[in-house]
Amino acid sequence: MYGLTPIARQRPLQRIAVLTSGGDAPGMNAAIRAVVRTGCAEGVEVLGIRRGYSGLLAADMTPLDSAAVANILQRGGTVLKSDRCEAFHDPANRRKAADELRQQGVEALVVIGGEGSLTGALHLEQETGFPVLGLPGTIDNDIYGSDDSIGFDSAVNTALSAIDRIRDTASSHDRLFLVEVMGRNTGFIAAYAGIAGGAELILAPQREPDPEALYRQLLKSQQAGKTSSLVLVAEGSKPGRTQWLAQELEQKGLEPRVCILGHTQRGGAPTGHDRMLASYLGSMAVRHLLAGDSQVMLGVRNNTRVAVPLTRVVNRRKHLDPGVLELAAILHE
Repeated sequence: MYGLTPIARQRPLQRIAVLTSGGDAPGMNAAIRAVVRTGCAEGVEVLGIRRGYSGLLAADMTPLDSAAVANILQRGGTVLKSDRCEAFHDPANRRKAADELRQQGVEALVVIGGEGSLTGALHLEQETGFPVLGLPGTIDNDIYGSDDSIGFDSAVNTALSAIDRIRDTASSHDRLFLVEVMGRNTGFIAAYAGIAGGAELILAPQREPDPEALYRQLLKSQQAGKTSSLVLVAEGSKPGRTQWLAQELEQKGLEPRVCILGHTQRGGAPTGHDRMLASYLGSMAVRHLLAGDSQVMLGVRNNTRVAVPLTRVVNRRKHLDPGVLELAAILHE
């Protein structure tokens, strides 16, 4: 998948810009680096926009050359910083952003972020005609049209490392732990980390937890000889979901411990997989722009690069395959 497929140059670009938006994800820096260094190799100047769309509206831009992105590949977060910009929801501000880009001599924009960021990118091009290309950057892996997203593998491995440590304590003290992970409404992190970490149960966000059913399953495990258990809980859309579940189990006589991993899953060095994915997509973003492509998101599907129209990406949500949870149930009997 990671070979640089030749793409015929059709658009003579002199200057492009890149920004990161929304929640940070490990691997964003690798994508920025790839955009800049591929731009340099193709004779295209690259401007970095700080603080996402907020920085774009404030014209907070700086030229980036090969040296400027040295030694950022292994760093978590984003050196360009990020933001959630409510002001960008206003069409007037999007027109202002396009005008500012043109005044700076920028001819195309690469946006690295999640569904909200890509929605902003789509509206920018639809309303102003300014060429935009998106890359999926989110730990949640919920971007429609791509099997994978920059940061997801790192988040799973961060959660898995914590799960392995929590299991040591659970085993030592014969305890039940409810471990909450991020992932918004899709449950990809919970499912992948739960299976890889051998969790006894995985509670996906698609359905409300049933404390009575969970109690019976935990009781069955105890009767089978298990003295400790780990239950992985996807955060879902309702805050306090895990604490509520713990209280319900306490009323039934259990003593669950709650561990919320939270934003630790966003930080830290990206895995090799995320570095490769981000490097590949960042480099191909420049090549696609030179080929005249815009208003698309580059992703991967069935181990092949795909360019998905942003109109198909936004306002749609990728869902966890039910077969993954079926596998989890079989493995944890």
